[in-house]
Amino acid sequence: QVRLAESGGGLVQAGDSLRLSCAASRRTFSDHAMGWFRQAPGKEREFVAGINWSGKNTYYVDSVKGRFTISRDSAKNTMYLQMDSLKPEDTAVYYCAAAESWIIPSVMTRRGYEYWGQGTQVTVSS
Repeated sequence: QVRLAESGGGLVQAGDSLRLSCAASRRTFSDHAMGWFRQAPGKEREFVAGINWSGKNTYYVDSVKGRFTISRDSAKNTMYLQMDSLKPEDTAVYYCAAAESWIIPSVMTRRGYEYWGQGTQVTVSS
């Protein structure tokens, strides 16, 4: 059974930092690529960042490059999204996802992922 659980969301001010975590079942984490998506009210769910199974390859949407960092810790079966210099437009529900294959550009789209967490709310006030 594949299980993903996000945590770390909250309410912060513009310019603050926040770190999201995604705890995964061992089977999921060891051989899956992982990604973060977000969905703001009234908008489509969009890709934020992705990381391959080894952690050596990462991709980001242009709007977060230089501010967000995706990483994974195999010992803890956990993926992270460090978010710095947060902006009000980063407000959204953030979802983690797992992909059975690391295929570019598929892993930068929703269809590239088979498993999803329930999401965690991030709100950035101005």
